[in-house]
Amino acid sequence: MNTPSPSPGSWDKVERITSLCLMVTLLSFIGSRLVFAVWWPMHAFDFVISSIAVLLLTVSFWFAPYRRSWRLWVIGYAAATQIAPMVWREPALLLPLLGGLIPVGILLGSLVALSRKRPPVRPPPAS
Repeated sequence: MNTPSPSPGSWDKVERITSLCLMVTLLSFIGSRLVFAVWWPMHAFDFVISSIAVLLLTVSFWFAPYRRSWRLWVIGYAAATQIAPMVWREPALLLPLLGGLIPVGILLGSLVALSRKRPPVRPPPAS
């Protein structure tokens, strides 16, 4: 029958909540990695870029709800701080990471397809 269409801006809420959850996950992962650096030594470069990532993730919770570009840049930097040094030291790890891009591409394609706006369905005029 007639199903209510989603309210305008509902996709923005989904994107905002998803990116905030990803930021919390990255913050907990990188933070725990820094805490474990107390017992297991970490390269100085890794420690510095991870510390900057934690600082940016923490500060971004004040700015992230209002600036989409800020969220995306912080998430990208935090993810890069975990992947880039690993691939730099072990280039053979690049192949599994590239293989992991296949499901990520499928996910992004699905999200783009879901985000396309359809014209609202109007019921036929009653006679």
